[in-house]
Amino acid sequence: MPTLTDSVTLTGPLDPGALRRATAPLTVTVDAAARARVERGRRLFRALREDGPVYGATTGFGALAGYPGRADEADQCDNTLAHLGAGQGPDLPREVVRGALLLRTWSLAQGHSGVSAEVVDRLAAMFATSFAPAVPRYGSVGASGDLIPLAYATQALRGRGHAYLDGRRTPAAEALTAAGLTPLTLDGRDALALVNGTSVTTAALALARDTVRAAHRALTDLTCLLADLLGCDPGFLDADLLRAYGHPGVGTVGTRMRHALSGVRPSGTRPLQEPYSIRCAPQLLGAAEDALAYVDGVVAADLRGISDNPMFFAGDAGDAVPGKVVHGGNFFGQPAAFAADLLATVTAQLGNLAERQLDLLVDPARNGGLPPMLTTAPGVQHGLQGVQLATTAFVAEIRRNAVPAAAQSLPTNLHNQDVVPFGTQAALRSYDLADLLGLLVGSLGLGLRQAAHAGARRPTAPGPAALLDALETAIAPVEPDRPLDADVRAAARLLLTRDLP
Repeated sequence: MPTLTDSVTLTGPLDPGALRRATAPLTVTVDAAARARVERGRRLFRALREDGPVYGATTGFGALAGYPGRADEADQCDNTLAHLGAGQGPDLPREVVRGALLLRTWSLAQGHSGVSAEVVDRLAAMFATSFAPAVPRYGSVGASGDLIPLAYATQALRGRGHAYLDGRRTPAAEALTAAGLTPLTLDGRDALALVNGTSVTTAALALARDTVRAAHRALTDLTCLLADLLGCDPGFLDADLLRAYGHPGVGTVGTRMRHALSGVRPSGTRPLQEPYSIRCAPQLLGAAEDALAYVDGVVAADLRGISDNPMFFAGDAGDAVPGKVVHGGNFFGQPAAFAADLLATVTAQLGNLAERQLDLLVDPARNGGLPPMLTTAPGVQHGLQGVQLATTAFVAEIRRNAVPAAAQSLPTNLHNQDVVPFGTQAALRSYDLADLLGLLVGSLGLGLRQAAHAGARRPTAPGPAALLDALETAIAPVEPDRPLDADVRAAARLLLTRDLP
């Protein structure tokens, strides 16, 4: 059995970092408060279903909600999940799937979904193992939550379909047995509550946001290292100048960059005005900071919000009825769709900045006299030539996929879902693009490391000097030529996981 590395309690807000930590085994605790909420919600559901129709428990689904459902509860569960088995494509990353299930567990544990306590217990038990359902990528419009991907996840927890255990794909029933887990037993309400939420969308968006945030921080530091290696005058970071611009993120980034470049000594040989990829970096990075703050707010709201339909709310003591069931749209992933589209735009511009800075660095007409492609023997060696070609491809791929998904609404489900947010596509797309941005950051980091080897001056400010030392420790100079794919990934890992100074 894998060693447990962390713990999560289902009472109180969910720690955003828990989604990434959920990739590995962790302890999820159903504390007394969570159990009381779940049991109260279950009693309320059972009472209210006697008074009138409850969507998905006594009715059909989606456009067929006007028809009676199946009388047998186990049969209603099968009916809920079977018709959603229409996903296609490669499996989602296990990080996204387990993060989504942690979000789903937390949401159900708030007591407004009417699920049985056993469902929450079984989900919590899964996290102590490496079990991860195999979930196909394509099929969700993010309108009634992530119906199709969450249906595959739920079926795997029932022992149907496929799952991963210790990284190996296997029939789900075998994986459950090997993990020591008991298959889920569900009724129609349980099954619908497991699929009727935006958990896949939120998990992918939150994980993508984390990566882009790390890349933004790294690019801020790499820009300072670039300016120091080239001997740039730091006047473009002047506090009065940036304050006059009026944007809070620009001020925040400018303060960080001035701190990093404290003690820098300009060479006196650079142009009066640097290219925009240096001179306008605080404005670009600052605007990205403000945009990321919006994404942060959406992620925070989604992490503390409950996405389901219908939802059950207990009444006050002394009320004539125990509470109410409300049919609505708290499974509609529009906030995450807008945020993910904005995140993709930020990713595209950050990636463009990294690629342009690398281009400046390898160009002898603009890099302060360093050799072309940062090779000490041009023609005999080719230095960063292949890496630059790859960064061009990465930027093109990001741009091609940065088209807003939330603008693509397409009616479906007999016009029951006549508007859809496409939040799932937006979030998963942003998750993929964030990985490419990490590679662009790693490519620039490798270029700066190689520039120091190819004749650039040593940094004169302590911050950039420490960063260059870390890069030089992790990556050997490029001489002679060698494949650099692993070096780019190593630089990306270093830069995206560095502790903040």
